Amino acid sequence: MISATVSTQRKKIHPHKFTLWVGLGSIVMMFAGLTSAYIVKESQPEWTSVELPKVFYYSTAAIIASSITIQMALKAFKERSMMNYRRFITLTALLGTVFIILQLIGFSRMWGDGVDFKGSGAGQFLYIIFGLHVLHVLGGVVALLVIFFKAFSKRVRNYNPVTIELASTYWHFVDLLWIYLLVFFIWTL
Repeated sequence: MISATVSTQRKKIHPHKFTLWVGLGSIVMMFAGLTSAYIVKESQPEWTSVELPKVFYYSTAAIIASSITIQMALKAFKERSMMNYRRFITLTALLGTVFIILQLIGFSRMWGDGVDFKGSGAGQFLYIIFGLHVLHVLGGVVALLVIFFKAFSKRVRNYNPVTIELASTYWHFVDLLWIYLLVFFIWTL
């Protein structure tokens, strides 16, 4: 009887993880809708194309590197190697911040090249879609900063991996989402 209860509880997903997956599903639907709208609008005669600034490729390297460092942080946490955990969480938060800065540089270069919200064209979609992605990354960076401060706190000694697992899952998601968006725009521009 007791072993059946323990077995049943092991099969249940943590409520926070379930909530995260539901949220990720809604984010996927939002970006699928936006990229679908892009494809529909692109066929209109007044459509204007845009060239992506190269800085977006550098930001891609930063977010891929951050995905690697958060995975290393998760591994270090599970091994209770707190020194390495702190190091990798710090690197992940820094790389996430670098990603956002590089995105803002890309936006300012596009704006400097005359890409704005006027008229009909790819620029409008780039600002909206990339901007929404940056907001999601910013939310992830805030979560990483909370984890960062907890990692360096003297009074908190909780070795429950759920928080870092949630952050890692979300971070990998925004990384894959960025790669999808970049490939989508490279293919369609």
